Amino acid sequence: MNTIHHRLLQNILFLIVTCIFVLPLSAQDSPAAAETEAPELTKEAEQAIDRGLQSLLASQNADGSWSSANGDYAIAGTSLGLMAFMVKGEFPGFGRNRKALDRAKDFLLKKSKDSPSGAMGVKMYEIGLFTIAMSELWGMTQDPEDNQAIQKALERSVQIILRSQSPLGGWRYAPRPDAGQDTSVTAMVFVSLASAREAGVLVPTETIDRVTGYLRDQAWDEKTGGFGYQGKGYTMACTAGGVYAAQLAGNRDTEWVTAALNSLENNPKMFSRKDNGHFYYSHYYAMQAMVQAGDERYAKWYPKIRDSLIKLQQPDGSWQEKEGDYPHKTPMSIIILGTPHRYIPVYQR
Repeated sequence: MNTIHHRLLQNILFLIVTCIFVLPLSAQDSPAAAETEAPELTKEAEQAIDRGLQSLLASQNADGSWSSANGDYAIAGTSLGLMAFMVKGEFPGFGRNRKALDRAKDFLLKKSKDSPSGAMGVKMYEIGLFTIAMSELWGMTQDPEDNQAIQKALERSVQIILRSQSPLGGWRYAPRPDAGQDTSVTAMVFVSLASAREAGVLVPTETIDRVTGYLRDQAWDEKTGGFGYQGKGYTMACTAGGVYAAQLAGNRDTEWVTAALNSLENNPKMFSRKDNGHFYYSHYYAMQAMVQAGDERYAKWYPKIRDSLIKLQQPDGSWQEKEGDYPHKTPMSIIILGTPHRYIPVYQR
């Protein structure tokens, strides 16, 4: 069985199992949910997701992309936009929004094809998000030619990431090994490698070990329990991203990862939009870190961020807080709210 067919079968089986066992019910209606205290996808959260997706449809550019008002961050915005629809099991070529998702997919594939290196002339943040989107799309589109193009684009972007890892094990903005490293970019890039590996792309063990070494030895701070941006220290966003990347690198049960999780749970500023300057970005990681940490942490965390996001949603259904805002806030909010669906493999435990 080739990789594409295996990937397609894997996802179809997962969707079937999800429909049978993981449909969001209230804790009162589901004894199993009550016993495990699994977070529920409330009616309000479902409505917020639907309103958010409608806002994305309304704000999609004519070329199929999502971007800031001046056209910046289109690779990141479009990759995240596609993943937001995947939260409800929607993919290009299927369902009522297939045309919009096809345009988004075509935009990304054209950008990759038109780039000689596959890097598309953007920062590693966007390359990472593009890689996640391609990983999750591979084998899930209707057209076999699309699947071949997605596979090619995915493999090229993974090679760029592998070549760009610094000697210390991290990544920075530019796709070069001499560009340095920081925890924020490293987290984004390594999550994308984990997604690619889940899809069937080879990620060398050496690469993973070097990421662990960077996060543990260069970025994790024993005094704060969290991760610094460049070197030791503490920021909420870097701690959330660092702990999620560390978990995906195979360090779930280590003392330093547990300390980082505890630091997030004990930080009173984490759920304050005013005090958490990178609110959406940090919770995008923190939510998935709590999923990886097990049902007990997940069950405590999800209702808090669910209720916070519902309150922060704008009248138009988006989470954009000002005109020309970054395009990541709305799709990241949808991905966080839709965590109980667990349709996206890299966000499963």
